[in-house]
Order: sequence, then C-alpha cells, then structure tokens
Amino acid sequence: MILTVTLNTALDITYRVTSLRPHAEHRVSEVVERPGGKGVNVARVLAALGYGVTVTGFAGGPTGQVLRERLAGVPGITDALVPVAGPTRRTVAVVDQRTGDTTQLNEPGPHIGPAEWAAFLRAYDTLLADASAVALCGSLPPGVPVGAYAGLIRVARTAGVPVLLDTGGEPLRRGIAARPDIVKPNAAELAELTGSHEPARATRDARRRGAQAVVASLGADGLLAATPEGHWRATPPARLRGNPTGAGDAAVAGLLSGLVDGLPWPARLTRATALSAAAVLAPTAGEFDPADYTRLLAAATVTDEESAA
Repeated sequence: MILTVTLNTALDITYRVTSLRPHAEHRVSEVVERPGGKGVNVARVLAALGYGVTVTGFAGGPTGQVLRERLAGVPGITDALVPVAGPTRRTVAVVDQRTGDTTQLNEPGPHIGPAEWAAFLRAYDTLLADASAVALCGSLPPGVPVGAYAGLIRVARTAGVPVLLDTGGEPLRRGIAARPDIVKPNAAELAELTGSHEPARATRDARRRGAQAVVASLGADGLLAATPEGHWRATPPARLRGNPTGAGDAAVAGLLSGLVDGLPWPARLTRATALSAAAVLAPTAGEFDPADYTRLLAAATVTDEESAA
C-alpha cells in the first residue's frame, strides 16, 4: 500500500464561469466538489492507476464530513484520516472558460491541538508498517509544528519506508535536512529554498541540502531532476492549455509509483510528466483521462542534462 499524508485536507470547490472579470457579477455554469488537498489529489491519481492507497491527515467539522463521504466513493482509496474538532478548510477555484485561466482561493485550515497531533503521530506510526512508500504533501494547518515533516521523514526512514516530500517554505527547508528520498518543489519553492532562480543550479543546490533526489516542476517546461544516477529534464510534447491545479500532484503520483515499481529515473520522469500534462487537460484536480495519459506518455521526452552540458 502507498500512504499519502495530507495534514491540511480540503474540500475543493470548482466554479466555471464564461469569463472572469474583476468587480463584476458572474453566473456560474458548473459547480464541482471533490475531496482535496495535495496528498488526496495524489491518492486519486494513484488509485486511478491501479495502486492501493491509504490517505491520512486530518478531517473535521461539516466540511470534513463531506470530504470523507466523497472520499468513500473513490475505488482503491482507504480513509485513515484522524478526526479533529476544527472544520476542514475549503479551496475555491474559479475557472475562466474563455482563457482557461484559474483563480484559486485557499482557506487556512483548522487549528490542530496537541492531543490531535499526538493522535495523528500514533496513527502514522501504525500505518507505516504496511506502507511501500509515503508522500508528505502540502501546507501545515495552524498548530502543527513547523518541523513536522522533518520528524515524519525520520520516523519513515527508521521504519525503512521511502519518503517523497512536496511542500514549501520553512517546512521544506527543515524537511529536506531530514534526508527524504525525493523532494518535489515547484519553481517558486525551489527559488525560495536556494535563493537561485536558475533551475538547474537551484535543483543541484537543493539536493546538496539533504535530499537523495530533487525533482523540480517547472510548469509548461516540464520536470528537472537531480538524482544519484544523473540529471535529467523531462518535457511534455507541447504546451497545453487547461487547469494547472493538481498537475504537480499528478507528477508526485508518477514519481511515487515509479519508485514503488523500481523504474529507472528516466522512466519515472516520463510517467510523471505525462500524468502532469494529462491532469492539465482534465477539468478538476486529481483526475486525468487515461487516453490523454497514454498519448502523452508516448510523446514525452527525457534528455540527459549532463550530456547536454
């Protein structure tokens, strides 16, 4: 089983409007609600690929109840969320159908008390016993220690479970020092961590900070990877228009499944790039069309950055 950790789960709400204009009234043509948060999106992609996935983190209040009800309807996903008193947050995405652009509004999440954090740590330790890999994803809700991911990485390493970390800011800085197997920052997170806006240099610098491998997601420019086996750039066949929300989470699912399957790095990156691109074409985060994925998998390219240099 693959374990995904989403400490700040969310109920994702997507509104579609013909054209989004500031200071104007809009008629919403479609509303979609999905269980969300980065690790939940990763889990949905993994489940769609046929992997057994367990989701843990926190859920609370009426919003958390709706999230769990929706999660129960996803085949292949086991709900191991820890209940809390505070309400699970909502995220609202407004999709402009004319341009394809998305505007995102993210609530902060519930405050997690010491007893609730301790309950999660007990659950996490138990779940690791059956995990083939674990993904630690997303922001930290209020009340969770800023070094939480570093501690969770150390627990997983002690249990012999490989770890992928996908977060930003201070949680990323502290987490990478705990030596996760893979870190997947986006371009902004990578620049904040290293102080460099040159992706190749920043990716190598991030790896020197402790991660065994760093895979930076660069939006339409694909993925850039610094690993023990080499340095590669993976790119989709063309720039795609659509909803980028969840594309990075799909890439995490590709990297994590490739790790579990023992794929060489170029094959992992090809899978991750194709899933990420397919997610851009999907209407909601955490979903992809298998036909798009198959087509993009055949067309994605991976180049050896060391040879190119």
